[in-house]
Amino acid sequence: MNLTIAWITARALLGRKRVLLLLPFPVLVVGLTLIAHALRPDAADQWGPVIVDGLGLGVLLPVTALIVGTAVLGAEIEDGTILHILAKPLPRREIVLAKLVVSAGIIGTVAAVPMFVAGTVAQSARFGLALAVACFVAALAYAALFLALSLLTRRPVLIGLAYVLLWEGLLGNLLASTRELSIHQYAVTLASRIAQTQLLHNHVGLPVAIVMSAVFLVGGTVLAVNRLSSFAVTGETS
Repeated sequence: MNLTIAWITARALLGRKRVLLLLPFPVLVVGLTLIAHALRPDAADQWGPVIVDGLGLGVLLPVTALIVGTAVLGAEIEDGTILHILAKPLPRREIVLAKLVVSAGIIGTVAAVPMFVAGTVAQSARFGLALAVACFVAALAYAALFLALSLLTRRPVLIGLAYVLLWEGLLGNLLASTRELSIHQYAVTLASRIAQTQLLHNHVGLPVAIVMSAVFLVGGTVLAVNRLSSFAVTGETS
């Protein structure tokens, strides 16, 4: 991983107005958790799943990943600054790995902090830690997926939204077979296995969650490296 590229990427992402889009959902998750706990401290089994799974793992995490993951290279492609990076004698894998690590770190941090608070308030510090760990693992998978999409298509946000809303959301609730390709389900499984809880209901096994998270991570990274290599030659994406 190239540390210079990583630093430039982090500074660009955190310095853009885009970062303001990352704040509402974390604030909403923490705020609703504190309000629900204050009003009904003994009814976490009722409001907990809605906030922790429905809003936190189901919306906060993937939407944050979509915003950051598609912007980490997509914004540079749009404004043309990617040419300055590609002009440098750097292996394409170093560029992709630097972008991936930075985006996953930002996604994981933005999601893990409010989820830790929500889990701790709803059940225990162990559950909060489990949610934070699950967020970071899922952040790697989401970051690789959306990074690859930003290089493979001109409409990464649209396709990413379709994956989050239709595949993970709608179809995930209707068809059991789609859950094995759902990063959201992997996060739920990891969190529920690290800390026993009645607030989460996993639909895939732990081996599937671990293996498929790795598949998304490795597969997305390889696709991104290959596509970026061809982008340097053709100067355009499809």
